[in-house]
Amino acid sequence: MTGREIAAVGHADLSPRTLALVESAFQERLERLERLERHVGPGPVTVRCGAGAPLAFGRAASTSGRRLIVVVLTRNGVPAMPPRRDRMAAGELLNLADQARLLPYEPNHRDSCVGADERMIAAGGLLLAAWDGSPSNGLDATAHLVAYARARGIPVEIVWPAGAERGAGEAVPAPSVALPAGGTAEPPGARSS
Repeated sequence: MTGREIAAVGHADLSPRTLALVESAFQERLERLERLERHVGPGPVTVRCGAGAPLAFGRAASTSGRRLIVVVLTRNGVPAMPPRRDRMAAGELLNLADQARLLPYEPNHRDSCVGADERMIAAGGLLLAAWDGSPSNGLDATAHLVAYARARGIPVEIVWPAGAERGAGEAVPAPSVALPAGGTAEPPGARSS
C-alpha cells in the first residue's frame, strides 16, 4: 500500500534560479510528507509534461525515490508534440518517469488544456502548486487550478520560496543537456538536413 497520489502544477515561466529554488522546496515538502506517510509508503507524484514547475517537481520526485507519473497530452489517441519551449523538459521528464499516462485534449483550445490539468488534479489526493499568488490569465491557469482543487476538497500546499521570480517565458534547459553553439539540440539519432 502506498500514500496518496500527489498532483503537481505551477508556472511554466520560472527563471533559472527559481527553477532550482522550487525544486529544493519541493524536495523538502516530499521529505516532510514521507515522514507522515511512513505507515503506508510514499505516494507517486504526477506532473504534466512541460517546462518550469513540472520539471522542478519531476526532478525532486525522482531524487526522492518516489514514483513519477508523467501525463502526456494526446490528440486523436496519439501523443501530442509539446510546444518547442517544452520539448527539452518533456524529454527529461519522460526519461525520469516510472509511468506515462496518456490524457486526451485539444492543444489549440485553452479550456481543453485546463480541463486536462483538472482531470490530473482530480485523480490525486494532494495538490502541490508552484504559485506566486497571481491571478490566472490567458497563458497561465495556476490560480484556477488551485481554486479547482480547493473547491473539491483536495488539500493544497503552495510552494513559492523566498526570492522566487518568474522569468520572461524563456525555456530553461535541463542542466544535463549541453547545447551546441547554435543553441539547439537534436534528439539522439536525429539527422540534420
